Amino acid sequence: MVSKREFYRRGPIHSDRQRDGPPVSFVDVRRKFGFRAISIGRWVTEAERDRAAGLFYDALADLMSILRGPEILISLRETLAFQYGIGGRPGTMAFYEPATRTFSLAKNAGPGSIAHEWFHALDHYLADKAFADAVGRREPRHIYASDAWLRDATPVPHGINDLLFACFRAIMLDESGENPSALFRVSCAADKANGRVYYSDPAEICARAFEAFVQDASISNNFLVAGTKASEEARMGLYPTGTHRQSINDAFERYFFRLGGALRAEQLRIP
Repeated sequence: MVSKREFYRRGPIHSDRQRDGPPVSFVDVRRKFGFRAISIGRWVTEAERDRAAGLFYDALADLMSILRGPEILISLRETLAFQYGIGGRPGTMAFYEPATRTFSLAKNAGPGSIAHEWFHALDHYLADKAFADAVGRREPRHIYASDAWLRDATPVPHGINDLLFACFRAIMLDESGENPSALFRVSCAADKANGRVYYSDPAEICARAFEAFVQDASISNNFLVAGTKASEEARMGLYPTGTHRQSINDAFERYFFRLGGALRAEQLRIP
């Protein structure tokens, strides 16, 4: 539970208000990052809410620093909504709902899953911006850019999109670019053993790869991300390792450096 568990964090102080002023609230979180809406569950106590707000503020500000982008990157141009302690699915810590563009974290089990769910939101947001025919394919509101890439959708020519496609290529293909990566093969084997498709879904593979990238950053925050190195899934090989992990990290680094720079330049041009 957020109110009782301690979380490790090594990173900068993001706001003088946090250090010297009153505690950060979810109103501050919404204003800082421009979320479309933030909803808190009725069973979240006032103490839990107040503690969670500060943890979420730091986690999202840490993510923004790692990605070297502005606040509108975190809220996906103010299209993303966030829920804490509302709804949920049996056995699920957190989830992203494409129909409403909302990511949700459970009160007791969501922490550590923020990076994973945020990447699902980004992956979904980018589908019709990176691919000309993403809309109109299966479940158009639910298509993800990673899935569209794997299905050979028609790319929208742009330098930033090319860097995104390079991320997908680094994650899902081997060095030759002709065969599935070891990560993809292990994911397929895990799904075969479980009798269902989950780990090998392109959106899930890419979200786990993004988690690894975030956890390897110089800023550490296990409220934001955890488990890419020492969890059971990591021991099964369901997160990238070794040189493959480094090549994925390098691809993400190039992509977010370019994306963040473009978004900051755009903000400077706005009167």
